[in-house]
Amino acid sequence: MEHALLNNGIEIPMLGLGTYRIGKTDKDVYDVIRTALDLGYRHIDTAALYVNEAPIGKAIRESGIPREDIFVTTKLWGDDILKDEIPQAFDRSMQLLDIDYIDLYLVHWPVKGKLVSTWREMEKIYTSDKAKAIGLSNHLQHHLEEILDEANVLPAVNQVEMHPYVVLDDLVEFCDDNTIVCEAWSPLGSSKVPLLEENILKGIGEKYGKTAVQVVLRWNMERGVVAIPKSSNRERQAANLDIFDFKLTPEEVRLINSLDKNYRTGIHPDEIGF
Repeated sequence: MEHALLNNGIEIPMLGLGTYRIGKTDKDVYDVIRTALDLGYRHIDTAALYVNEAPIGKAIRESGIPREDIFVTTKLWGDDILKDEIPQAFDRSMQLLDIDYIDLYLVHWPVKGKLVSTWREMEKIYTSDKAKAIGLSNHLQHHLEEILDEANVLPAVNQVEMHPYVVLDDLVEFCDDNTIVCEAWSPLGSSKVPLLEENILKGIGEKYGKTAVQVVLRWNMERGVVAIPKSSNRERQAANLDIFDFKLTPEEVRLINSLDKNYRTGIHPDEIGF
């Protein structure tokens, strides 16, 4: 497994498991996480919104894997920001996960007029040492600039929708310039769009004996972007992990970048209803 180095010296695995809607029941979620951990995943991404922190925490505790070997991310939901209940929201996530500390705590979406005050509360959580790193999710450059102007602690990560149909080179470059690691949610697009049918991806895959999915995940790595594909299927989870035995050329990365349509499968961060 390859790792990226966060700006506070902590390492984050370059590939993780997204957990949004990965099971209908707590047992489903538990089983998916145990399978992923057994296969070799060491990076699990969840959020208060997903309502699955408890079974995820249980799976981690019962996996037999040392806690320090698993990188766990969860996120602060906007309603808790609006209610001025950020510390309480963090404590709830801690109680549900029940894993001693959280590796990365993210602000899930930008809340208009609350960017800096929210980050101040995040900094307090960071100094408590209950979260080893703090960062942002779904924040664009103008959100980052507003926070960076006032920050005492730099965000370690910015997690956004990113795949070959929404490349976001400018945002990746801005984050690189400010020592913020970019992380991609929905890194494979979605069933709404035919990304994985693109001939460019299939052709590159044939060269390396890989699938279009594996090519896209490797493309993230080549750009220094952490990826958290979601899958509840053991075979697909295993295939997603099988991306560390080949590398793309700079020309292949440029070819994949050329697929950019600025097409999001999720909501635009400036249109979220907080």
